[in-house]
Amino acid sequence: MPLPKAELHLHIEGTLEPELAFRLAARNGVELPYADTDELRKAYRFEDLQSFLDLYYQLMAVLRTEQDFEDLANAYLERAAAQGVRHAEIFFDPQAHLARGVGMGTVVGGLWRALGSSVENHGVSTRLIMCFLRDESAESAMRTLDAAKPYLDRITGIGLDSAEVGHPPVKFRAVYEAAAALGLRRVAHAGEEGPPEYITEALDLLGVERVDHGLRCMEDPELVARLVRERIPLTLCPLSNVRLRAVDVLAEHPLPAMIDAGLLCTVNSDDPAYFGGYVADNYHAVRDALGLSREQMRELARNSFLASFLEDDEELRARYLAEVDAFEFGQAHG
Repeated sequence: MPLPKAELHLHIEGTLEPELAFRLAARNGVELPYADTDELRKAYRFEDLQSFLDLYYQLMAVLRTEQDFEDLANAYLERAAAQGVRHAEIFFDPQAHLARGVGMGTVVGGLWRALGSSVENHGVSTRLIMCFLRDESAESAMRTLDAAKPYLDRITGIGLDSAEVGHPPVKFRAVYEAAAALGLRRVAHAGEEGPPEYITEALDLLGVERVDHGLRCMEDPELVARLVRERIPLTLCPLSNVRLRAVDVLAEHPLPAMIDAGLLCTVNSDDPAYFGGYVADNYHAVRDALGLSREQMRELARNSFLASFLEDDEELRARYLAEVDAFEFGQAHG
C-alpha cells in the first residue's frame, strides 16, 4: 500500500499517454504525425519548457468531446489512486481548447463526469482549478473567466501556467482580482524558469495562496523567510524539473535544502505522461536520489493535505492526515 498523499500540481492535459492519444485520434478522425506510440514516446524528450509545450499543444487536438475529457480524467484518477493519491486538485487549460473550437461546457462537463464520481469510483476526492495561459493576453484570460462563470459550482480556483519568462504575474492582476471577487482560490506557476521576483509578484499582486514550482525562491533568502513565515505552500515537481532542465540531475534538486529551511514543500507530478512519472514515482525518485528519510517522506505527504483547498471539509482533511500519521512504511515506501 502506498503512502497516502494529495496531488496539487497536475495538468490533466499532461496525463495524455501515447496509447490514449492514438485511441482518441482514431475515435475523432485526427491524424497524428507519428507512426505509432513508440515514435510518439520518443518525441517526449525535451530541451526546455517550450519544446515540451509545442508537443503538449499539438496532442491536444485529439481532445474533442465530453467523452474524451471524461476518459482522460478517469485514466488519470485510476493511475493516481494506485499511487496512493487520496485527493487531487486538477488543473485544466480552457484557452487551449477554446482556441480549437471546443467549448468551456464540453471541457468542464467532460471532466466533471469523471471528477463528480471520483470518490465512489476511485476513492479520490477532487477539486478543479482553471489555469490561464500566461503567453496569451490578459484580455483573453478575462474572457475565459467570463466564459467559466456558468460552471463555477465545479471550479474551485484559478491558476497561471505555460511559458513563464517574459510574462510576469503583474500582467494578470485584474483577472486575479476579478476571480477573488467571485470567491475563487488562487495559485500561480512562479519561479520555475522565471526569477524569484515573479514569486513575490504572484504573492503581492495576484494574492496567490500557493506557489506552483517556486524552485528559485532559494536564490532570495528574504523571500524564503517570508514563505516560511506565511506558510505559503510550494508545489514542487522534481521529475518535471529534470526533464525541462530546470535542474540538471535529480541529485542536485534543492528539495532537501528547502525542507531544512522550513518551507512547506509538496511533491507532485506536473505532466506525468510527458515527464516519466506519476506522483508516487516522484516520491520514490526524490527518496532515492536525495536520501530522504521516512519521516521526511511522511512530512511531504502531510504537507500535501495541509496545503489542499479542503477548508470546506476540514473533517475530510483530518481523516487524510490521520491516514498519513498511521501509515507504516515497508520496503517500497512512497
